Amino acid sequence: MERFVQAVPPPADPYAGDPLLRAWLERVLGPAGHAAAKDRLATLAADVAGPLRAAHADAEAHPPTLVRYDPWGARVDRIDTSAGWQVQRAAAARHAVVALPYLAEARGTWGAAARVVQHALLHLYGPESATFSCPVAMADGAAALLSRPEVDPSVRARWLPPLVSTDPDEAITSGQWMTESQGGSDLSRSSTVASYEDGGWRLAGEKWFCSAADSAIGIALARPVDAGPGSRVLAPFLIPRHQEGVRVHRLKDKLGTRALPTAEIGLRDAHAEPLGDPTRPGLTRAMTLVVVTRVHNAAAAAGGMRRGLAYALAFAAQRRVAGGLLADSPLHRATLGTLAVDAAGAFALAAHAFELLGRVEVGADPYAAAELRIVAPLAKLVTGRLAVASASEYVESFGGAGYVEDTGVPRLLRDAQVLPIWEGTTNVLALDALRAVVRDDAATPLLARLDAALGTARGLSPSLAQTIATAATALREELATAQEDPAAAGVVAGARGLALRMGYALAAALLVEHATCGDEQSEAAARLWTRRWLRHEDVAVDAHHALDTLA
Repeated sequence: MERFVQAVPPPADPYAGDPLLRAWLERVLGPAGHAAAKDRLATLAADVAGPLRAAHADAEAHPPTLVRYDPWGARVDRIDTSAGWQVQRAAAARHAVVALPYLAEARGTWGAAARVVQHALLHLYGPESATFSCPVAMADGAAALLSRPEVDPSVRARWLPPLVSTDPDEAITSGQWMTESQGGSDLSRSSTVASYEDGGWRLAGEKWFCSAADSAIGIALARPVDAGPGSRVLAPFLIPRHQEGVRVHRLKDKLGTRALPTAEIGLRDAHAEPLGDPTRPGLTRAMTLVVVTRVHNAAAAAGGMRRGLAYALAFAAQRRVAGGLLADSPLHRATLGTLAVDAAGAFALAAHAFELLGRVEVGADPYAAAELRIVAPLAKLVTGRLAVASASEYVESFGGAGYVEDTGVPRLLRDAQVLPIWEGTTNVLALDALRAVVRDDAATPLLARLDAALGTARGLSPSLAQTIATAATALREELATAQEDPAAAGVVAGARGLALRMGYALAAALLVEHATCGDEQSEAAARLWTRRWLRHEDVAVDAHHALDTLA
């Protein structure tokens, strides 16, 4: 008997085959702006479908290794990575995945919307980058931090150009060395000390979770000597990776992101460059980096969801069950259609966060800054949770093959699980969102966006408008209660649910806003997301009928 081998075709071109991405760019950039980006996006998409997909597989198959000593016994702490990882590194530079929003040419073409184009690049590049999207995120965050006016111009001139270089031979990435084992997200317990000695700053301490440990530099938080307790006094420092004072204890053996070198690092009077005046409280400065990496996290979640959907659709188009194609099964179509709805909502949150970030950086838009204060944590926490749930469904959609490592499918779930953890767990971000509402009046721009969506929804559907109105009224009441007594046990205990409801409502408002472009897909996504996440209805039947439109 001849052995059956299931054909598994590659998914559609990630740019040409993603109508939501293209429609979003057309609306936000305008036809001329989108046209100016098309060649760049199409070229990256072709690389993703070819050499970068192969490089991704190579990097996953050959995880990094730590070499502590050279053949003669000298301590070197060298991290060796695969050829595939190096291909991803070069591609990130060549395609300006980090650099684009910092390039004068890009700002001249798109202005603040250069960040919108960057998000599109990330949406294409990230899902099959073997998580090189992580050092990309941290390099972007470090570049944003170095761009602050408080940073010494000589430090900026030395380190910013290689971070935003598009020459693979010159470009570097950055790690992020903040987490310490005794504190974790509780930065007030950080014990790394910064001291000024012999005309320079030195850092001493232990960093427990250092991502992209093979990067040329790391950004670390430290407590200057005599600065006192608490987290506000912590200051950000740039540490050159290759120096005697930096010791790599071990690489982490992680559930996922296996190609990404993550390490425990000891600092032994390591030379460091202060990013701003270290005698002044520096946590606010460091948050510049954190906001950037949080929105990158949302982009990674949304991009991974869309690519997982593309793989599941391609498989369903070839797999035969019960005498027909899996793609023709109403039940399976309903499952994939519902996943497409979730992917649309996640994309809207990530894309909007990047749009706001650009307006803050280029136009110094105070309204965008106020909205970003709440959107960054909400986009990150909602997309992170959606990504894990969606990845589980994608693995299941391949049946037994989805559970076999060498198909590459299990990686979708393993890598997704980091997204609700890195840069703040769901609970940490929920409390951050609560603080934004109480201290920064961040509820105002959120509710204003809902009110604007309500006006738009009235022109689309009375039912849709009613759902938006009901959600906005309920959120106003909840937010008023939270602002009255934010420390109340009931408010704190309910912070996660409140944050998720804010995030779901925000995504609904963004999808309704996008539906004004008039295409059938945009309106279907808005209607189904709103019913699914604001009215908590089962949308399976309608998702089955709308799958071809949505996906």
